[in-house]
Amino acid sequence: MKIRVFTAILVCKVIRCLAKLMGRGSSLPGKYALKICPDILSCLKLPELSIAVTGSNGKTSTVEMIAHVLKNNGLSVAYNKEGSNQIEGVVTFLIGDSTMGGKVKSDVVLLEADERYSRHIFKYFHPKYFVINNLYRDQMTRNGHPEFIKSIIGQAIYDDMTLILNADDPLVASFGKGREGTIYFGADNLPTDVKTHEGIYDDGKYCPICKSPMEYEYYHYNHIGKFRCTSCGFARHDTDHALTSTQETADGKASVTIDNKYNIPVFFSGIYHCYNILAAFTASAAAGIDPAKAAEALGGYILKSGRISDFTLGKTEGRLLLSKHENSVSYDRSIDVVVKDKRKKSVMFIVDAISRKYYTSDSSWLWDIDFEKLKSADIDRIILAGQYCDDLAVRFDLAGIDSGKIKVFELVTDAAEYCRNDLDSFLYVITCFSDKEKILSEVTRRELA
Repeated sequence: MKIRVFTAILVCKVIRCLAKLMGRGSSLPGKYALKICPDILSCLKLPELSIAVTGSNGKTSTVEMIAHVLKNNGLSVAYNKEGSNQIEGVVTFLIGDSTMGGKVKSDVVLLEADERYSRHIFKYFHPKYFVINNLYRDQMTRNGHPEFIKSIIGQAIYDDMTLILNADDPLVASFGKGREGTIYFGADNLPTDVKTHEGIYDDGKYCPICKSPMEYEYYHYNHIGKFRCTSCGFARHDTDHALTSTQETADGKASVTIDNKYNIPVFFSGIYHCYNILAAFTASAAAGIDPAKAAEALGGYILKSGRISDFTLGKTEGRLLLSKHENSVSYDRSIDVVVKDKRKKSVMFIVDAISRKYYTSDSSWLWDIDFEKLKSADIDRIILAGQYCDDLAVRFDLAGIDSGKIKVFELVTDAAEYCRNDLDSFLYVITCFSDKEKILSEVTRRELA
């Protein structure tokens, strides 16, 4: 065994232990290992079963659910549960599960891969299954257009991988064109679908293969739906596993049905979460888990990643819906949840730090969010908070939303104090990972029901 490989593993393990003691991040040990041995990933001995997940949204949640299903069925799983999904984070969690000889001890390697960095990671090893959830306009100051990200992900795909693709996203589904053995998941026609496109922009308007106009039989949301190119014939592929129905009772209990057979109780019925469940189910089945057992494991499972959190703020009960700044599709789906709720409700939007990873003060993405949906909804109060509260206020003003409903606070603490003392309705809070602790530090968290 080369001395530099041994040294890289040793240094990574030591720094990882020290970082945990100090409460530091999960990518630093891998950074030092890569400095010592840049090709360390190619030197590790991985198990036969490996699964990677990428896409604009839902990576962390999907990986967490796949891990839960696999572990619930007796397999040991190494995965980047902290969500550090660039090459340094992948090196950290793999070495953390390895022997000093570089052999990964778990039965399965499961990794969340950043959509821009998967091409760098997979130069050194190829996962057996590669799940691609979706492609949206996301962090455009960093990522540019989704077609650019599509071209980057294409560089991470190799012939010995089995692709697991969202059949309802034309950008994602195009990876499977002409490729044998591809596995597809998607949703059947649902009662909530629409016949015409809704949203500020339409990334499914033109065929990703030949650039001709596309037609849709229906849309689930944005550019996700049943599509067909008017020229080359590229169309939504038949699915191996499908979301066939969703149910929600008057008392708020929800479930989804997959393949008209597997009924799965869920704590949250937003379409985003349904797709993540479907992706996790499909990947688990591909990995050899009996579908009935995968459905049983997913039934009622509550995410540990905090993407959705229930809380109490004074006398006010509420729910935090983590969305992504610089990602209007994510915000639109959270707004759909608010609009769908028939009880008396208020909603708080927090934009205080646009990104955790890089500096930007660009708030132009606020204009891509369909805040206009709130005009027709029965909303008691709208609270705008954070240092970009005035940008939000201008956006809401030009959306034509009743200014009498809107309260603006630069400090999240002041917004929380207002809600604590003056609200008598259920409160939704919509914000990003970068800002979530600023509201969670003001509330009492409750177990999700």
